[in-house]
Amino acid sequence: MALTTREKHDYGDSQSDIRECLSQYSGRGYAVHHFADAVCKCSSRTFSLRVDNNEGVAIRTCGACACEHPIGDSEEYLADAELEECECPCGESLFEVTVGVSLYEDSEDVRWLYIGCRCPHCGLTACYGDWKNEYSGYRELLARV
Repeated sequence: MALTTREKHDYGDSQSDIRECLSQYSGRGYAVHHFADAVCKCSSRTFSLRVDNNEGVAIRTCGACACEHPIGDSEEYLADAELEECECPCGESLFEVTVGVSLYEDSEDVRWLYIGCRCPHCGLTACYGDWKNEYSGYRELLARV
């Protein structure tokens, strides 16, 4: 269970590898402190994902039951969002999703949010979205993943 790099892309064996990917990615900016894995109410762990990095909005849609889940505080900014469908370079559009947050020093308030995905078909693991997020209380935000 570790990331491997092939042709400029990282590949993982399980959803837990998304955490390593986001930790590496966030090393260039604000380091991730806490994570949450996306799981649907129906227990499915694969989702299509639509993202607007400018507005800080992401919506995951369950691949099993089609239930839509705004990620974090995305619902508050949805009106101005222009969501783009995410797709793996292999052509698949269902992902395992993990969210990571960076906090302000000596605080529980969120500074930056990262959305990582792993394609169960080919294993490609990457950060599909990141943005400044001024949410008070990271536990509540991650509970809304």
